[in-house]
Amino acid sequence: MSTYGTRPIIKNGLLALMILTSCGLNEGRAVHAPAREGLSETNRIAEDYVKLALATGQHDGNYVDAYYGPADWQQEAKSRPKSLDAIERDAASLIGRLGKLNVRGAEALALLRHQYLLKQLESLSARVKMLKGAKLTFDQESKALYDAVAPTYPESHFRNILSSLEALVPGTGPLGERVNRYKEEFIIPKEKLDTVFKAAIEEARKRTKKQVALPAQERFDLEYVTGKSWSGYNWYKGNSHSLIQINTDLPIYIDRAIDLACHEGYPGHHVYNVLLEQHLVKEKGWVEFSVYPLFSPQSLIAEGSANFGIEVAFPGSERVAFERETLFPLAGIDPSKAATYYKVQAALARLSYAGNEAARRYLNGEFNRDQAIEWLVKYTLASPERAAQRVSFFDQYRSYVINYNLGQDLVRDYIERKGGTVDRPAKRWLEFKKLLSSPRLPSGLKSKP
Repeated sequence: MSTYGTRPIIKNGLLALMILTSCGLNEGRAVHAPAREGLSETNRIAEDYVKLALATGQHDGNYVDAYYGPADWQQEAKSRPKSLDAIERDAASLIGRLGKLNVRGAEALALLRHQYLLKQLESLSARVKMLKGAKLTFDQESKALYDAVAPTYPESHFRNILSSLEALVPGTGPLGERVNRYKEEFIIPKEKLDTVFKAAIEEARKRTKKQVALPAQERFDLEYVTGKSWSGYNWYKGNSHSLIQINTDLPIYIDRAIDLACHEGYPGHHVYNVLLEQHLVKEKGWVEFSVYPLFSPQSLIAEGSANFGIEVAFPGSERVAFERETLFPLAGIDPSKAATYYKVQAALARLSYAGNEAARRYLNGEFNRDQAIEWLVKYTLASPERAAQRVSFFDQYRSYVINYNLGQDLVRDYIERKGGTVDRPAKRWLEFKKLLSSPRLPSGLKSKP
């Protein structure tokens, strides 16, 4: 989802379980009873977690973003709904059961699985408390739901960035008005949207498939919609199939074609879900990854990797070159203006945390709606219409906004610490693929002291 315009543990027999989780269940190895029992307990907890997520979805229509597990589990959630109190009690019970499993010495992926289940359950419990009326500050909420807290910046930080932008966009009038007038030259005409987006998606897919082995049946459907608080959305259907929707309520600028093609598709949400399904659900039988609760730590990994994936697929000057040679002409926009346009875009990107500040102050009750819109117009240089759409996003998704910019920064830092710098593209792709295929948590991306 894009706001702009947008996851084994046993008491005994641990070695046997490590062999199971790393080599699969059909290697013909002897398996001791304690290992089988430990694996069974982890799998039972995972199943119960999925059912609790589906039950929570009956109280919160936005909670279950994707599900492709057993259909009868979903039907049971609908036909035999649980109360919020019962969900909260069951979540506490599962957290207690996880806590009794001994994970010392477990192999890395098994340990990540345990940590993932624990944090997802804690997040689910927090969401249920919110549905029951609990009031959290913006930072308390983001920590409870997404395992992360965004940095806080003073107003002076954004004023300094705005000062550096003044010389980039000439003309008369306030900077925001000048920026929005300038950007009008780079709107994709509605009759050319489909052509431009399909060209961007095809290029992103081609670049991704050179680096990532995807199932032969992977595919997506593309739709254009209106009346949404977001600019793009990926609805994952399972079996390597996504529905990607693009919101056309407001004019769409040329840079959004690559942004959304990568973020929602390749190597973003579509590829992330395909790899989780292929490697964790189908190969390992980890059923917990057949459900994606939107308000959970998984979303920071999903959104952060989807945003960073743009840089992975189109590193350095390659993006501007492709857009200048292909997308600008398809949209009927002067290609000679591409380089300057992206200098402005890079400067505007430095204001992204101003959106977090607007959400923090608005949701903490320090701003009313009009004040939040005014802040966004002033410090993100959004038009009033886009600022209003952004506040509607705050109303619907609340502290979810941190997952985009903080998520991108955490993923970039993690990949680069692993050696995946822009000058080592093969290593960058390798570490990126490993991240997309693992149950890593936001707190697991951070630098160790």
